[in-house]
Amino acid sequence: MTTQTANTAAVRTHSLAFVLAFSLGVALLTVSGMAQATVLHDAAHDQRHAMAFPCH
Repeated sequence: MTTQTANTAAVRTHSLAFVLAFSLGVALLTVSGMAQATVLHDAAHDQRHAMAFPCH
């Protein structure tokens, strides 16, 4: 009985993780697909500076 409960909890945890990862992926694709090119460029540029990578 304990084994079945543990397996059910693990399946729920994995399912929740999948749903959250999928939702985040869809949100990122939607936002980046609708953003203007200059906004994406500026965000990538700022990220490179934040990570201490030379970009120019």
